[in-house]
Amino acid sequence: FATVGEMRDSYDKRRKFVLHSLKEIGLDCFEPQGAFYAFPSVKSTGMNADEFANALLQEQKVAVVPGNAFGTFGQNNVRISYATSMNALSEAFSRTAAFLSKNK
Repeated sequence: FATVGEMRDSYDKRRKFVLHSLKEIGLDCFEPQGAFYAFPSVKSTGMNADEFANALLQEQKVAVVPGNAFGTFGQNNVRISYATSMNALSEAFSRTAAFLSKNK
């Protein structure tokens, strides 16, 4: 079993990877401080959160949660969980990059 410190370090590594990946694909995001989620803006894509989440799921089979599920302030954001493996995160960002290159 992993120690609490090892788990914390693992989640921090994934958090940093997610923030770096979001920056690379052109989505703005505040740095998460306490949970296992990032909440990037998708406004630059010209889509709202529902449109973005639905299209990403249909075209690339990547699931994100539309931000408006968390209130009206999130209508231009999506929620991304990084409580998964680095391999899954890497694949998801590869697919999201492909989606954005096709839909910008």
